[in-house]
Amino acid sequence: MTRPDDHLAALFAQDLPPARDPAFSAGVLEAAARRRFQQELAFIAAASLAGAAALAMLWPVLQPALRALAEGLAPAGLAIGGAALVVALASGRLGAVLSFR
Repeated sequence: MTRPDDHLAALFAQDLPPARDPAFSAGVLEAAARRRFQQELAFIAAASLAGAAALAMLWPVLQPALRALAEGLAPAGLAIGGAALVVALASGRLGAVLSFR
């Protein structure tokens, strides 16, 4: 003989949601990922703004030093670039680099 509670439990068990709802889980994970992305984006924006402000304040001091360094390293940079071009042409890999695939 079954108790009335067992009969009601069996009746209501048909309407219970599944133990695991994939749509709900995906929605929760999406919200968490969106929140984490927004936090990382805010951190990167703040760090970029701080770096830009620091560079703007230090630029009058850095500009003469960078100009002197660039003038001294320009011939070496051209020589390294030319050597890299020769190596790329000799190895046949320049076509793969320039194909943009």
